[in-house]
Amino acid sequence: MKPDSIIATRPNKVIYREGDVAVKLFNEGYSIADIFNEAHNHAMVEETGFPVPPLEAVTRIDGRWAIVTRFIEGKTLAQSIEEDPANADLYLERMVDVQLMMHGYSSMKLRHLTEKMYERIDLSGLSQATQFELQARLRGLPKNFKLCHGDMNPSNVIITASGEAFVLDWSHATQGNASADAARTYLLFRLAGKNAEAEKYFDFFCEKGNCDRQYVQKWLPLVAASHIVKGHPVEQEFLLRWTNVVEYG
Repeated sequence: MKPDSIIATRPNKVIYREGDVAVKLFNEGYSIADIFNEAHNHAMVEETGFPVPPLEAVTRIDGRWAIVTRFIEGKTLAQSIEEDPANADLYLERMVDVQLMMHGYSSMKLRHLTEKMYERIDLSGLSQATQFELQARLRGLPKNFKLCHGDMNPSNVIITASGEAFVLDWSHATQGNASADAARTYLLFRLAGKNAEAEKYFDFFCEKGNCDRQYVQKWLPLVAASHIVKGHPVEQEFLLRWTNVVEYG
């Protein structure tokens, strides 16, 4: 791996290009089960026909596990927003278009989002009363079986020179309710301190998806509770406030 081949660096992994493939190389000690689960999710999404970089291999490189996919030439929407901030809204709109297209696909092989949320609420460390209220809300919301990404953000969407979109990073993929997926994206923007982008995203999603804002907002306490499990201390206070089961206005 040459320094100039590195595409991105994350806390537990590095992504680099090697010829016609992109290599996601995980740090030593990273959960092998999580690596194979991500590759499995990627393969199941690829089977749906939704545009993802084709999976090439799961292998070991110098003793470290790696997921290898076909390299897609293009720019992420995050790069485009950074380079062309005057048109940031257009790039955000494009991400919503891609996300809504994704929600038109389904895979019955993926884990269901509702099941994952129940599990994460149980592990959240929240009071029993709060967990009970959250689980009651979850039982009352439609399950649905749409393809959900779970980490949809501008850095995970690549646009090629011809305008074709590909979506990366399927470690959190599930089948479930599209509004839950949108609520998680909104939460990710807010956690990153991008409040204006979060509100614009919310407006675009509800308008283009023809869905009611209050319905999407019903998922916010649930996605906040499920995100607590990640255990990032700087996020805890913010997430705890959002787990209050109230009607958001």
